[in-house]
Amino acid sequence: MDTARTVNPDHTALTDDLKRDGVEFAIGAFIDITGRCKSKIVPINELPRMLAGSERYTPRGLGDLGVMTPDEDEVVALPDPGTMRRVSWDRRFVWFAADMSYGGREPFALCPRSILKKQLAIAADRGYRFNLGVEPEFYVFRDDPRSADGYLEPMTRSEKLRPTSAYDVEAALDSMPFLAAMVEHMNDAGFEVFSFDSEGGDGQYEIDFEYREALVMCDQLSYFKVMARQVAKQHGLEVTFMPKPYTESWGSGAHFNMSLEDLSTGENSFFARQADGSDPWTKTSRQFAAGILRHARAIAAIATPTVNSYKRLTERLSDGTVSWAPVWITYGHNNRSCMLRFPGNRPCIENRAVDIATNPYLAAAFLLRAGLEGIEHGYDPGEPMESNAYLVAGGGMPQLPRTLLEAVEAFQDDELAAEVFPKKFIDEYVAKCETDWHSYHATVSDWEREKYLYNL
Repeated sequence: MDTARTVNPDHTALTDDLKRDGVEFAIGAFIDITGRCKSKIVPINELPRMLAGSERYTPRGLGDLGVMTPDEDEVVALPDPGTMRRVSWDRRFVWFAADMSYGGREPFALCPRSILKKQLAIAADRGYRFNLGVEPEFYVFRDDPRSADGYLEPMTRSEKLRPTSAYDVEAALDSMPFLAAMVEHMNDAGFEVFSFDSEGGDGQYEIDFEYREALVMCDQLSYFKVMARQVAKQHGLEVTFMPKPYTESWGSGAHFNMSLEDLSTGENSFFARQADGSDPWTKTSRQFAAGILRHARAIAAIATPTVNSYKRLTERLSDGTVSWAPVWITYGHNNRSCMLRFPGNRPCIENRAVDIATNPYLAAAFLLRAGLEGIEHGYDPGEPMESNAYLVAGGGMPQLPRTLLEAVEAFQDDELAAEVFPKKFIDEYVAKCETDWHSYHATVSDWEREKYLYNL
């Protein structure tokens, strides 16, 4: 593709400004299925051409999705100029989120950002804007040279705190060199951080920031993952977005806090405070929740996308304490034992089943469409669960998948999934998940050897 005639003069002027400010390189990042940013890096002089679609890729096979073949058509990454961020931890770089397409025309079937944009357009046609807040949890660790078995040594140790180090001030203060740097870089990028804390696991943290329109939030999360890893490395640390890195400890969620905004009025469609103090949650909010509950098992294949994810979705931790992760497909008012929670302090629906390994674009797309279906068909979520769901185990309540294989089978059979995701995506995503599951299931673990080697 000859981009010489398609370069936008405004982009040339932007490039000149960036050069004067010391920028040397540009990244036009597309997102693979695992949520990792991928990009060629171009010298800043080449930015106008990159913004015109000069950079081509053969992206299948990245993120373990599909088989890369040398004869298929290349895909163009077209950066979105409105997403530009100066990389604050290395100011030589600017970063853009990019869409993947064939020659700037037909969206690439495996482009998560394009999949979400299609669902956002459907929501807009129905008069809604989809807003999203996400609560990312993650572990920070260092390699312990004393550990011959490769155990991941937490950034700071607080394991003596029982039953949990969650919200412990000293655990957070001990980690401030890294956490303070993260907050600085996040705010430099416009995240508007409003709190951070030590979470339940040893070396586990959560950083919370303002909600955004869903596409903006997903772009931020993609940038956040790159930022967290890079800032950690500057401190001699590593960050993991593995949902359950330690058998004994807590899993890492990424709770999705979802709301619909009425485009004609700017009002929140889920919440209307009543003068008499009665239930402020609207019929629309309950219908939206009902749609998600209806498709929860299929959504799990996207929202909890690894074999490791299902070691988080258990009722209890290895020591017998409650896991705080959802197991049952239920909703409740301010009830943290449910999959969906109608919080008491904010006008949104919280989905507690999503974990930090999810690709946020894909999860947001499926959750939005499921919720819209609930509104369109007037689904009823039934009565809310107001008691501890862990203590009412069973009782006819539907259960989230217990394995990735269960989830992907539900995904493959779900008719709505076929409306959200291109057939090529579904075929290759199912194949990837099944391969992951069978590889995991065929691997003999240390637990099995310890349990059975000499005892049968």
